[in-house]
Amino acid sequence: MDSNSLYIGVDIGGTNLRVALVDDNGKVIKKLKRPSAEDILSELESAIDEIVTEGVKGIGLGIAGVINRNTYKIERSPNLHQVEGKDFIGSISKKFSVPVRIDNDANVAALGERWVGAGRRFKNFVLLTLGTGIGGGVVYGGKLLKVAAELGHITVEAEGSNCLCGNKGCLESYTSGRAIVSQVVESLEKGVDSILKECCEGNIYKITPEDVYNYALEGDTLAREALKTAGRYLGIGIASLVNIFSPEAVIIGGGLIGAWNILVEEGIKEARKRAFPELIMDVEILPAELGDNAGVVGAAYMIKQELEGL
Repeated sequence: MDSNSLYIGVDIGGTNLRVALVDDNGKVIKKLKRPSAEDILSELESAIDEIVTEGVKGIGLGIAGVINRNTYKIERSPNLHQVEGKDFIGSISKKFSVPVRIDNDANVAALGERWVGAGRRFKNFVLLTLGTGIGGGVVYGGKLLKVAAELGHITVEAEGSNCLCGNKGCLESYTSGRAIVSQVVESLEKGVDSILKECCEGNIYKITPEDVYNYALEGDTLAREALKTAGRYLGIGIASLVNIFSPEAVIIGGGLIGAWNILVEEGIKEARKRAFPELIMDVEILPAELGDNAGVVGAAYMIKQELEGL
């Protein structure tokens, strides 16, 4: 392997920090995964220190939040407030003496899927990442569309639930992992009958999205309804995206796609009812392929593209 064809990709999400060494073909050589710390910049520098090697050309950063495309600082991150206002590019480039680029984490995940994942056979697609929050990226004409793509914050209920972004009724407030758990816990607090009461040794405040899915598979009505409700809102969001972008595909990634057969299938049904039939009839709605690696691979590809003038 040519030591000159190495990049470091970083993915900082609402829950975890991932750092990987990636080669020129999109293969992950080495990877670290840690919880997102309060002092995220120091934690990131420490993680890069562990993985950096001779021949690294540059570092790509994907971070959950709205990036100012003039200053390249994170102006707002509803799920990761500790990154707001930080100069990641300045600090990281100074410490490691290589070029550094930054973009939204879901944007770079879309790049990863375009490079070596589910998006490689499409020129136009939308990526939705379903996790702690909801992110998005849009690839048009084979290239990442340089827009905020805060797709988790499109409004699906005009006077709906409060979102961490400050708005009401965002898709993220209904379909994210946090939203699903919140709906379940609120129902249990009201006394709704469910075997989820037995979860986590009776501590309902420790319930996770995975728990909700597992109990749904056991036939628990509350768990199934929570996932189906989330799925219907997902479908509303997908229909809007199809009507706006008319993509060849909608690719869905993130931790919640483990519940594809309930959550996402419900979303697909709802989307096909709501979108213009002429626009959605040929749209493929399919799972992302890179899983946990989408963000780090995409971040590496971002810096590779920049350095090679692609």
